[in-house]
Amino acid sequence: MTTVSDVRAGRMAVSITDGVATVEISNLAQRNALTRYMCLEIQELMPRLDADPDVALVVLRGTGDTFCAGASISELSSVLVDPQPDGTTVDHLSGADSAIASLSKPSVALVDGACMGGGWQIASACDFIIANERAVIGLTPAKIGIIYPRPGIERLVRLVGHANAKYILLSGLTFSATEARTLGLVADVVPSESFEDKCAALVSTLRSRSRFSMHAMKRLMDAAPSDVDREWAEAWSAMPDSPDMGIGISAFLNRQQPRFTWRPVD
Repeated sequence: MTTVSDVRAGRMAVSITDGVATVEISNLAQRNALTRYMCLEIQELMPRLDADPDVALVVLRGTGDTFCAGASISELSSVLVDPQPDGTTVDHLSGADSAIASLSKPSVALVDGACMGGGWQIASACDFIIANERAVIGLTPAKIGIIYPRPGIERLVRLVGHANAKYILLSGLTFSATEARTLGLVADVVPSESFEDKCAALVSTLRSRSRFSMHAMKRLMDAAPSDVDREWAEAWSAMPDSPDMGIGISAFLNRQQPRFTWRPVD
């Protein structure tokens, strides 16, 4: 099944095949830069994919040979500080970030080409990033006189540490994929000639794993400190009741590939 939402400048294209929802950032005229509308579209789309029983995994990537150039410069104010009737402002980029980060299902960003500014914030909202070796990544707010959004800075500090986060943000430098992996901006780097094949193999691997295990461990790793004990107690007590535990043990003992059956309950 394929659905595409067309807008005046850019769109989010979605295809669902064999349990995998591939979401493409598509705004080729602006190197896949994110407009206000595209950020709003992400906020509407992600909860829908999370609730879709036909979707087990979400993949985020850019159309063509660019992942995302960040927030559209021509719409930067409306993306980051959109005025509201009550006098407040709304950060739509961080709203899109939150929608991705709130997915209960596994998510992976496949980064090819340029991944700049808010593009990295959106990619890092996924569970992990796989980068093509030709990818370049830069967080450049200091080059245009803005502040990187709070969720992006907080995640950057968690992933790379305070000193590296300051180095990345204050310098505004652009890093190669290999440098980005060393810093902790991406999880892995794949050679260009095998990028599509390796990514397809990874997606297939994730689809073969226990959805119970992945959902539970993701929830535990993402839990707020105040919720950790409760989340652990609930997940641990649910494990023996999940069909996947018995299926996995039986398959291992019989040297078979497990066919897990657990599905999330609404």
